[in-house]
Amino acid sequence: MPPEVIIIGRPNVGKSTLFNRLVGKRLALVDDQPGVTRDRRFGDAELLGLKFQIVDTAGWEDEDAETLPGRMRQQTEAALRTAHVALFVMDARAGLTPLDEEISRWLRGSPVPVILVANKAEGRAGEGGLLEAYSLGLGDPVAISAEHGEGMADLFEALLPHLDPLQEDENDEEFDEEALLQGPLKLAIVGRPNAGKSTLINKLLGQDRLLTGPEAGITRDSIAIDWEWTARNGEVRPVRLIDTAGMRKKAQVIEKLEKLSVADARHAIDFAEVVVLLLDATRGLEHQDLKIASMVLEEGRALMIAINKWDVAEEASSLFQGIRAALDDGLAQVRGVPMFAVSARTGKGLDDMIKAAFDLREAWSRRVTTSALNRWFDDALAANPPPAPGGKRIKLRYITQAKTRPPGFVLFGTRLDMLPESYKRYLINSIRRELSFEAVPIRLTLRSPKNPFKKD
Repeated sequence: MPPEVIIIGRPNVGKSTLFNRLVGKRLALVDDQPGVTRDRRFGDAELLGLKFQIVDTAGWEDEDAETLPGRMRQQTEAALRTAHVALFVMDARAGLTPLDEEISRWLRGSPVPVILVANKAEGRAGEGGLLEAYSLGLGDPVAISAEHGEGMADLFEALLPHLDPLQEDENDEEFDEEALLQGPLKLAIVGRPNAGKSTLINKLLGQDRLLTGPEAGITRDSIAIDWEWTARNGEVRPVRLIDTAGMRKKAQVIEKLEKLSVADARHAIDFAEVVVLLLDATRGLEHQDLKIASMVLEEGRALMIAINKWDVAEEASSLFQGIRAALDDGLAQVRGVPMFAVSARTGKGLDDMIKAAFDLREAWSRRVTTSALNRWFDDALAANPPPAPGGKRIKLRYITQAKTRPPGFVLFGTRLDMLPESYKRYLINSIRRELSFEAVPIRLTLRSPKNPFKKD
């Protein structure tokens, strides 16, 4: 069971709006009139990768227990007993009321941790209410706007210490990851015209399934073909091979049909998990190949390079090393992209390429456990502390993995707008190297807590 977070507050402070924001749907009715919510409402919430069950409650009112508002308050009291964290929501624009102070006294007597949330804090109208909130004795208020989605990173930061230890353990994460990888490997083959994409797929299938020939541009539609790959140990694994149209330089694509074909190939990249960029060994690496590779990485897909027609390549060793050096220079965002010498005519290297594609998908789908990520983070900061430009210290507080496929991380700290790109690259390369992400694209987002008193 995910941990439970309850939303508490007097009527019409925006509790249901916050509930809808956290579940990502309009499940709770919202209206300007108070008292719309009467029963507890449960929803599955996720905030920057942090998963929990959120409970919306009726507005707290000081009425007799036998009345309808009194019975609604009893529902809220019952919900608090099973909660792990309480979000006490106040209206920053309206400021503190006697009822807010009564609720805060009741919450201070509860063993449940309380996070004070100042809603409707967008703009300057809520500054007075924010200052008043400190008098409740519940710590620093988290300034948000549930309606506009502002302050969600700060709310995540406040929730993390209470919920992170309650998240699923490593075995659950491994189970989820394993279940995710049971489906067929979605493998797209892309490249310039006449690189041998269709011929390569025909060789894998063992039949002339796709039309091929010496003419460039035979393939127009992106074709998906289901296939089963048999590994050397006898294991049979499903693959969905996707053949695509050749991608020429944009200036050379004039005909409408070719434009549609290239657009379809781009869509196939979006659909794929791993993309193989097929090069022609007789032509080497060209600028258009680097543009295609960059596009794949920008879309967040795992990338591999296959140099086709290796059986007719001249000075093979120097060709391979030259392409490797050019790729590392041209694709600075991801160094060490897997590269294979293959032949679609003879089948050389294709088995190793498919095996590596499965390994690459596993790295692309990996979720690091919180404990392992924290150990890496401490070691990375100890080995190379962040700089202090202009004598101003940049404080990195913690990091969390918000998503997979591709792996995405959120780094929290102060003055992150001053963090140099070189240090950001250091962190990304260290994540890739130390946490076994190999050469997959990694997203690193920087989040600094918003200062509610800073003038715009």
